[in-house]
Amino acid sequence: MPQSVDELIALLDLEEIEVGLYRARQPRSRLQRVFGGQVLAQALLAASRTVPPDRTVHSLHAYFLVAGRTDLPLVYDVEAVRDGGSFSSRRVVARQAGKVIFYLSASFHLLEDGYEHADPVPDGVPAPENCPRLSEALAKASGRPASAWEEEWGAIDARYVGDSRLGGLPLDPEHPARARVWVRTSSALPDDPRLHEAALAFISDLTLLSASTVPHGVLIGQDVQAASIDHAMWFHRPFRADEWLLYDQISPSANRALGLSTARLFQHGTLVSDVAQEGLIRPLSPERRSRGRA
Repeated sequence: MPQSVDELIALLDLEEIEVGLYRARQPRSRLQRVFGGQVLAQALLAASRTVPPDRTVHSLHAYFLVAGRTDLPLVYDVEAVRDGGSFSSRRVVARQAGKVIFYLSASFHLLEDGYEHADPVPDGVPAPENCPRLSEALAKASGRPASAWEEEWGAIDARYVGDSRLGGLPLDPEHPARARVWVRTSSALPDDPRLHEAALAFISDLTLLSASTVPHGVLIGQDVQAASIDHAMWFHRPFRADEWLLYDQISPSANRALGLSTARLFQHGTLVSDVAQEGLIRPLSPERRSRGRA
């Protein structure tokens, strides 16, 4: 995965093959399959490039169908479903080696005046500078070196606030599965708002599904076979992905090897985005757990 923001920007620099058809490069990675946030970000950027510049994305809904390979390019085919007076709709199909692996629908809106309200930012959250790096928290929980995480995710600066099992969050009996992290890109991005939207989509897939495993004392990739199944985002207000965002995550349900997580993203005290994801969280057998730790 991108180890720097420059590599992330290069990853999001799509090649236009013809009108509405884009080819994306792959990063260097030890992962066995393409990171879902990468496909999400590239598909959103492909859709954005076909929309009039005065319209901004306000929602996306995506399904991950087949695990992508990291050694083959990805192709994104954008269908201009509709351009109305205020809204534009796009549908994106991602293919690899001729096989459909991903669908995304996105809606773009011509900005206009209207009613205004928003949930307040949670109280008592420590500043990111006072929180450990997420890589350090994962290393402590898993026994694996922090450098292994940083090697794949160096483009993202993530700080661990806490969760409802290990502490760091106030008790809330109505929500047994909660987690918070601070996130941003590890260095500055260009000013293009669509690049920031794609970067946030990339970041949003990093920790969200893990919230559904919090009460169970297990780790994705070590005790759990995990995969994103669907992903939705709503973009409410302008933001920068290279400035700190509080990722406030709750999992209302885990059942039948599926976990559902929802989240709010705040920046400078303002709600800027909501996210939801359902994914596979299949417990690994003791034998497979042993092989994974070997």
